[in-house]
Amino acid sequence: MELSSKKKLHALSLAEKIQVLELLDESKMSQSEVARRFQVSQPQISRICKNKEKLLADWCSGTANRERKRKRESKYSGIDEALLCWYHIAQAKAWDVTGPMLLHKAKELADIMGQDFVPSIGWLVRWKRRNNVGFGARHVLAPPFPPEPPPPGLTSQAQPPLSLKDFSPEDVFGCAKVPLLYRAVPGRAVACDQVQVLLCANSRGTEKRRVLVGGLRSAPRCFFGVSSEALPASYYPDPGIPWSEWLAQFDQDMGQQGRQVALLLADQVMEELEGLPGFHHVRLLPLSASSTTPSLPGSVVWAFKAHYRHRLLGKLTAVQSERDGTSLAEAGAGITVLDALHMVAAAWAKVPPQLILSSFIQEGLAPGKTPPSSDKDSEMPPVPSGLSQEEFSRFVDLEGEEPGLGVCKEEMGTDNEEGSKMDSFEPLPTKADALRALGTLRRWFECNGTSPELFEKFYDCEAEVERLCCL
Repeated sequence: MELSSKKKLHALSLAEKIQVLELLDESKMSQSEVARRFQVSQPQISRICKNKEKLLADWCSGTANRERKRKRESKYSGIDEALLCWYHIAQAKAWDVTGPMLLHKAKELADIMGQDFVPSIGWLVRWKRRNNVGFGARHVLAPPFPPEPPPPGLTSQAQPPLSLKDFSPEDVFGCAKVPLLYRAVPGRAVACDQVQVLLCANSRGTEKRRVLVGGLRSAPRCFFGVSSEALPASYYPDPGIPWSEWLAQFDQDMGQQGRQVALLLADQVMEELEGLPGFHHVRLLPLSASSTTPSLPGSVVWAFKAHYRHRLLGKLTAVQSERDGTSLAEAGAGITVLDALHMVAAAWAKVPPQLILSSFIQEGLAPGKTPPSSDKDSEMPPVPSGLSQEEFSRFVDLEGEEPGLGVCKEEMGTDNEEGSKMDSFEPLPTKADALRALGTLRRWFECNGTSPELFEKFYDCEAEVERLCCL
């Protein structure tokens, strides 16, 4: 007795389905005859006829994989379509689109759409298969004339696209060199206390680059024993900003993310960069010398300085409360460049993304309308006690005034003085010192009615210190 075997399902590819439709249109074959010819069931041929328009649209689009037999719809079809649209734009502009670039863009689109989605390599492979990306040759229109060789120097990397319209707002960055009197107090500022701070953020406020501080002529003694990797901001011991090193690191970071970004720069900065080699992932967009538009909105810079001054005054007031009879100027003299690095990083972190976004839009450096909730006053730190709003504003803009003369109290270690001053350095804290300090800090919290939320932050700090002590 023979056992009846179940008929094996034979799925047709997109190309075969188109052949089925052509046979039905051009010949007088019935659906049953076509089914026997392709060794499939008649209902399958009937379904192909019902989906005729959709199959022809997929075939004519040129993006569908013609050898695929089943079309499984993605759970995130909106992200699929948006990424495919961006991919076609990138192809038209002859960008070198890579896998990491597609993954980054997919995540970016998911965030914009408000979807909790993290693209994986497997998802990307299926997306490429669904949309025929990477199958066959690319059809990119060649320019009617061969491009002229770029001139030597900086202009070699400043070829088109040079318009903000060629970049998404998330990929448009602005930066500014900000002079900062790092330990000035109201009514007192010394010129040699000035450092240069480099701020950089994208026009959406979703990315802030690590702050760079420079301007002093030698390494301050407060950096003795400090690991540069542990610092919250980058420090450059020479005057000015190391543009070439900073831009090279920026370019490398964007390359690792598979991105092409634009960086707005003031015209005078572009003159400093004359002769630099081109960058692969960062395109420099100079602002006209006659333009009043800053490369980083002034309200963003002002907010950073306001947060810095507010934090500085808070620290000085705490020092005054500990030492009776200490003036604000005397307390300020004890602020080191290392203290300033921490306060600079904290102040930059305090500048809210919505302020950056609305400021870029108001300056015309980003598309869109100013968000209705952009209340600048609510995004600024409160005026410290003892100062009026006008006095605090003048204190924030202290760099615009003529600084007084004075002697910098911060000792600068040089090669000649190193041997004679090594004995005066404070000993480096040990693991036992760190654990004792934690105990002291927790006891102080317990005796001063600290909130449970602050204790939760303390527990995180305590766990990290204990982990480091075990290394």
